[in-house]
Amino acid sequence: MRALIQRVTEAEVTVDGRSTGRIGAGLLVLVCAMQGDDDTAADRLAARVAKLRIFRDEADKMNRAAQDIGGAILVVSQFTLAADTRTGNRPGFSTAAPPAEGERLYLRFADALRGMGLRVETGEFGADMRVALVNDGPVTIWMDSADRA
Repeated sequence: MRALIQRVTEAEVTVDGRSTGRIGAGLLVLVCAMQGDDDTAADRLAARVAKLRIFRDEADKMNRAAQDIGGAILVVSQFTLAADTRTGNRPGFSTAAPPAEGERLYLRFADALRGMGLRVETGEFGADMRVALVNDGPVTIWMDSADRA
């Protein structure tokens, strides 16, 4: 799975003018399941996101995780993170997981974060969403469950 993580002071996702998720300080996580991803990939990525130390401590160093500051996480599915732009001008998305599997893994990812005690809000899988955010820093991190520590 792939994730684009942004430290935010606030973020909200809407579908057809109604809010499906809204948070204050925390993380906005755009997430995409890739072909071949499984439950282990979703759980591994969730654990890495939950422990990601990108919030400031008292010495103004990025040394705290969302769990440490009581931050929330807004999880939004975004299959375009699978974009293949190696050739031509139109990206291909054939490496993204099929929709049913993508949705299942997206929901598992969000549930895994909840299981770690985090408050999690979500978008709506497959919907045309509007995401508004105030990026704090700005801090934006790319993460892939295939990358091993």
